[in-house]
Amino acid sequence: MVNTKMDRNVKIGLEIHCQLTNLNTKLFCGCSADYRGKPPNTHVCPVCLGIPGSLPVGNKDVVKDAILVALALESKIMSKLFFFRKNYFYPDMPKNFQISQYDKAGGVPIAIGGHVPIQVSNREKKVEIIRIQLEEDPAKLLHQGSIDVSPYTLVDYNRAGIALLEIVTEPCLNSPKEARIFLQKLRSILEHLGVSDGKLEGAMRCDANISLIDGDRVEIKNISSFKEVERALTFEIVRQRSLFSRGRKVEMETRHWDVVRRITISLRTKEAEQDYRYFPELDLVPITISKEAIEKIRRKMPELPDARRKRFMEKYKLSAYDAGVLIGNKALADFFEECVKIYPYAKKISNWVMTDLQRWLHEKNVEIFESRITPQALVSMIRLIDDGTISGKIAKRVLPELIITGKSPEEIVEEKQLLRISSRQEIEKLADKILQDNPKAVKDALVDEKAVHYLVGQLMKLSKGKADPQLSNVIMKEKLKNLLDK
Repeated sequence: MVNTKMDRNVKIGLEIHCQLTNLNTKLFCGCSADYRGKPPNTHVCPVCLGIPGSLPVGNKDVVKDAILVALALESKIMSKLFFFRKNYFYPDMPKNFQISQYDKAGGVPIAIGGHVPIQVSNREKKVEIIRIQLEEDPAKLLHQGSIDVSPYTLVDYNRAGIALLEIVTEPCLNSPKEARIFLQKLRSILEHLGVSDGKLEGAMRCDANISLIDGDRVEIKNISSFKEVERALTFEIVRQRSLFSRGRKVEMETRHWDVVRRITISLRTKEAEQDYRYFPELDLVPITISKEAIEKIRRKMPELPDARRKRFMEKYKLSAYDAGVLIGNKALADFFEECVKIYPYAKKISNWVMTDLQRWLHEKNVEIFESRITPQALVSMIRLIDDGTISGKIAKRVLPELIITGKSPEEIVEEKQLLRISSRQEIEKLADKILQDNPKAVKDALVDEKAVHYLVGQLMKLSKGKADPQLSNVIMKEKLKNLLDK
């Protein structure tokens, strides 16, 4: 198994393509940007289909969003915005060129420089940004099975022309884990800014460039999730090291990550910049970005993840770790704060949100906004524990029902008969049965006080977690003492 810890011999740079999902229309035309789940090739027009004679018109809200992101990443915003044509033939590119930006030959992206601080193994690392640029999204290609064996390719142009923000990092990442942590932090920043929802299908895609020691750079295209980025890079490290060990050269190429087989597949020789024949897009005039416009956008800057993490630690007395986990997912952090507004015990809320709630969401692969649980329902469940109506163990059975059904915890407890057993008489009956059925454990408990925990555990199991644990413990010890006295 490959060592995924930081390795100075591994150099990873990322190109992240983020759709600006808060926009209603595409980058250069008035077609609806709400293309997901729609019939193929229905959100198109002559502009995004590249029909000769059609002219693009820039979307000013795209520029505002890009400036907001650049400010958040502490990048230097350029005073003029130019667009270039990036020429290449591929089925997903209806015009046979992509309207993008270029940082050479007189061209400039919308912003350069900047950084994103991440926490790796209890140390801070700054991931340096090379540039931020605007471009249009290509169409979506659909294959039957894997890309290398599919007998045909279908093209859906609904996505063509969607506004993309490309964020390019320096090759300063040294492990797949660092890459995943950076992407999670970047997604949190974009979500806090309100410009992009990285949880939507295809909204945040990544091209990963990786090289080992002095080997050539390999690009892995269009990886769609953070876990898959980590897996793809891990595989590629193993593949390249294997080539080195056999005395073979790592070729500079573009590869595809096959999610099913979990391998990278060679697509083509990596293009050089000159292959794209960049030249200015003459159908779009340069856009001047004034300092006044930048400052106006800066004044609207919302609270960013690092500031929110600090506030959570100071206001709610959470640990750095707890606060970091919560702000890593904006929807989760928002849910937590809504809970705290109606129930002031922040640590209790964070424990439930970070452990059982988040674990269940991960297992079912759903986001919190896709579930049916509400802050009011979670708080009501915790209050049932506080007043002794249910035990913590029973609450763990109630929680999934809250998430799936949207019912109140009171309804679920009543329907499933989950009320805590607090009657001494009932618990004594349960205790007598446990003592009778476990003679060896009883002998052990009479000489070793710690062994009583096993008997209490069996009692809780027999009651399906409904017996009051404290009263069960007291009663079991009383009965053992009576046996000992005899």
